[in-house]
Amino acid sequence: MNIGFIGLGNMGAPMALNLLKAGHKVYVYDLVESAVQMLEASGAVRATSPAQVASAEIDMLITMLPASVHVKRVYLGEDGVLAAVGKQVLLIDSSTIDPQTAREVAAQAAAQGNDMLDAPVSGGTGGAQAGTLTFMVGGDKAVFERALPVLQAMGKNIVYCGGAGNGQVAKVANNMLLGISMIGAAEAMNLGVSLGMDPKVLAGIINTSSGRCWSTEVYNPYPGVVETAPASKEYAGGFGADLMLKDLGLATEAARAAKVPVVMGATAQQLYQTFSAQGNGKLDFSGIIKLFSDK
Repeated sequence: MNIGFIGLGNMGAPMALNLLKAGHKVYVYDLVESAVQMLEASGAVRATSPAQVASAEIDMLITMLPASVHVKRVYLGEDGVLAAVGKQVLLIDSSTIDPQTAREVAAQAAAQGNDMLDAPVSGGTGGAQAGTLTFMVGGDKAVFERALPVLQAMGKNIVYCGGAGNGQVAKVANNMLLGISMIGAAEAMNLGVSLGMDPKVLAGIINTSSGRCWSTEVYNPYPGVVETAPASKEYAGGFGADLMLKDLGLATEAARAAKVPVVMGATAQQLYQTFSAQGNGKLDFSGIIKLFSDK
């Protein structure tokens, strides 16, 4: 297929590369010139604007953008995607944004005859590079089936979540829980070590007991417990604290609009806000343990 791809950041660039590896022709655009050059060197076709990508001879267009404001600008702006794209082109937004924006953009796309899916991802940069991402997809089921082969070139677990915006609902709910659980893991590890436990022994007990979770087993926030985790690399790489703060903000805003209480989610948001305000926003989100200890 001929595929347009807008947004070549830490996630978008390896996703686009995997589409090239799968044999697709990919038209790319990003504000960062070096990112475009890297994809061009790998065989992609350069475009100079979102509109130029949209107006190319493409069958599908995928976006991976930082936030809702960027999605609205790229799709709904005067020189944006919807102003230039052909009606036969399937649109997929893999950004993590609020469900309401996803539904608004999908509705405007549908009004001019374009099918659209929201398909945020989980799995981090490692999953993007390996092509093992999880896609949480919202939109029409028949459109999902059309997009599935392309999504499978970038991900391992492709999950249909229901109507438009439901992919974003799944993503914000999951990441809210992740933020909460990481804070709990950090508190528990810090408490046990402060009371005299060896951190690896403590983690081993937790991970074979009722406290076990992804944040303790795979991504433990205490240095040296999991050698491959950012905590063992001075909290470098991984999923930035400011990105977690953004996702917690999306969750609490969605909850406010729906009048649903998220007491733990709101508390987690405030703790990550404090952590970021201390200058730690670029550290991995497991670095939140620094709020409770000097690790």
